[in-house]
Amino acid sequence: MSHAIQQDEPQSQRATVVDEYVGRRIRERRVMLGMSQQQLAGIVGVTYQQQHKYERGLNRISAGRLFAVAQALGTDPAWFFEGVSERGAADGVPPRQRLLLELMRNFALIRDEKQQQAISSMARSLVGS
Repeated sequence: MSHAIQQDEPQSQRATVVDEYVGRRIRERRVMLGMSQQQLAGIVGVTYQQQHKYERGLNRISAGRLFAVAQALGTDPAWFFEGVSERGAADGVPPRQRLLLELMRNFALIRDEKQQQAISSMARSLVGS
């Protein structure tokens, strides 16, 4: 990003719209991987409550902590900022994308491979209709 993100208020410890966006992206990635907040908090070394505050954008997340979260979620730290405009405004996760994330998470939780194959086959047949 070539331009600096402008904030509505001077730099402070208070969370901003960018912090909220990053928190939503953390939650999105965590849910996509089928990981609970407690699991992520344990890996990163924070309490469940702190992880919850990060994801809701109530608390700012430090660069070092964001790097640890990115490693735990198998992505690059820059991924959390994709889609942020120069003013810091960002769109939320569209309903269709949220549905797809939930579908992927639930599919990943199915332990029986035959059931996964049956669902996959059903999806392929629905596409053809």
